Amino acid sequence: MKKKSIILLTSFILILSACTTHTHIVGNGAQGNYEKSKRQLWVISLVPINDVDTQELAGDATDYEIQTQADIVDILIGAFTSGIISSRKVTVKK
Repeated sequence: MKKKSIILLTSFILILSACTTHTHIVGNGAQGNYEKSKRQLWVISLVPINDVDTQELAGDATDYEIQTQADIVDILIGAFTSGIISSRKVTVKK
């Protein structure tokens, strides 16, 4: 039983560490601490369900940062839908 617990704990830690983040800097990057986020959803990672417009999130800013991230919520969405629906959080910092 102890061996199974160690394997489960190790697997859980590896899953959490697999969260990925990509950052794109536009202009000089974020100049303040304003953030706005939306979640992008896809069917089988190919067909978008909704549209996240980063230009709309940035507004009239010319210097901002776009961060896309797969976090624990995205892992749970994929797990509950058996991978049919995938998602990613998109955050714009300006």
